[in-house]
Amino acid sequence: MKTYQPKEKEIKREWHLIDADGAILGRLSSEVAGYLMGKHKASFSRHMDSGDCVVVINAQKVKLTGKKPEQKVYRSHSGYPGGFKEISFAKMKKEHPERIIEHAVGGMLPHNRLKKDRMARLKVIVGDKNPYQDKFNG
Repeated sequence: MKTYQPKEKEIKREWHLIDADGAILGRLSSEVAGYLMGKHKASFSRHMDSGDCVVVINAQKVKLTGKKPEQKVYRSHSGYPGGFKEISFAKMKKEHPERIIEHAVGGMLPHNRLKKDRMARLKVIVGDKNPYQDKFNG
């Protein structure tokens, strides 16, 4: 008996709505990453992009445990001398709360050529209004 490999046109993409209100960032991110990779499907295959689309609402209400809300820092470097930046979790949550979830989910996805396509299917919304509601019904 041969192992079944789905073709690209046979992949059915579903939409998942996840509410981040009161959710712990790491647990939420690992759940979202699983949906984006398609690990919940019986036809999961590591080398194919068979994941679903995910909409996360209430991004500004995500929580961290312990002292992380005061201590967590997002660091980046432009590659130029003096191009080091640090942004605290509090400032990031105030200015761009959707980037917190995108950064966490991106870190939990495999770092390969499928990552960009998987991240494109992640929609993070500030507030509880879902602009992709028509995708869930149809």
